[in-house]
Amino acid sequence: MGSVGNEITHEFRFFRVYRDGRIEKFIPTHKIPPFNDPITGVQSKDVVISNKPPVSARIFLPRIIDTTRKLPVLFYIHGGAFCFESAFSPMYHKHVASLAAKANAIAVSVEYGLFPERPPPACYEDSWAGLQWIASHANGNGPEPWLNEHADLNRVFVGGDSGGGNISHTLAVRVGSIGLPGLKVIGAILVHPYFGGMEDDEMWLYMFPTSGGLEDPRLKPPVEDLSRLGCERMLIFFAENDHLRGVGGSYYEELKNSGWGGSVEVVEHRGEDHVFHLMKPDSENAVDLLNKFASFIVQV
Repeated sequence: MGSVGNEITHEFRFFRVYRDGRIEKFIPTHKIPPFNDPITGVQSKDVVISNKPPVSARIFLPRIIDTTRKLPVLFYIHGGAFCFESAFSPMYHKHVASLAAKANAIAVSVEYGLFPERPPPACYEDSWAGLQWIASHANGNGPEPWLNEHADLNRVFVGGDSGGGNISHTLAVRVGSIGLPGLKVIGAILVHPYFGGMEDDEMWLYMFPTSGGLEDPRLKPPVEDLSRLGCERMLIFFAENDHLRGVGGSYYEELKNSGWGGSVEVVEHRGEDHVFHLMKPDSENAVDLLNKFASFIVQV
């Protein structure tokens, strides 16, 4: 019986599935508590967005110099193939804290449900719940004092990398389709976004058996979704050697031809791989990506 239970039935890039239903992930997810950075002055803390389903976030507040000036808000969605990583991991804590400091923006990094405990569409619904939570502070009486006191909800940005870039796109579509009273999404930032078209599609379909298959609009955005993105501007980052570069480029071309009334900007880093900026954050190109990401927010 033991040998049967140890039989592998599926093996993907990031996990394998055994005959007895066990799932073994290849990349562990580490988490660290929030802390205040004495060098940048960025403070951070964790907040509960929802208990059922369980959704939380790490919020970052840059050093406040002028208490009369409201700050833009960045709603960040981490990557990790919908099955690993965390808003609370050392890598994403450092990255989002750096963005908050550089852009002088309040950043809310959402902790959404992951496969297998909470498979897709939990990641999409949890992220939407997070954006709704931000909107609940529109009248200055929401549950989080940092947003009540310092946030300009007419300058909200959604952004993320890899799978988080995919989720960011779906949020922009949802805002454009049904609206979200209480905030205005100015821009979306997609870093090395995932839109299918490669071997990991089988993994996505396994994690999300109730999806619409390879034609699911979250995997292959139709022109009608692209044409009604609920933001004014978009910034897309590409890495030359990224395995997602091709589908990302197709997304960009289809967006340009969709009739969407916003403006889109592209930045490509030569000789780099997928999410290189997270793997080697102090490299020249990673610093350039961080600066351009922050500048996109500062311009408004």
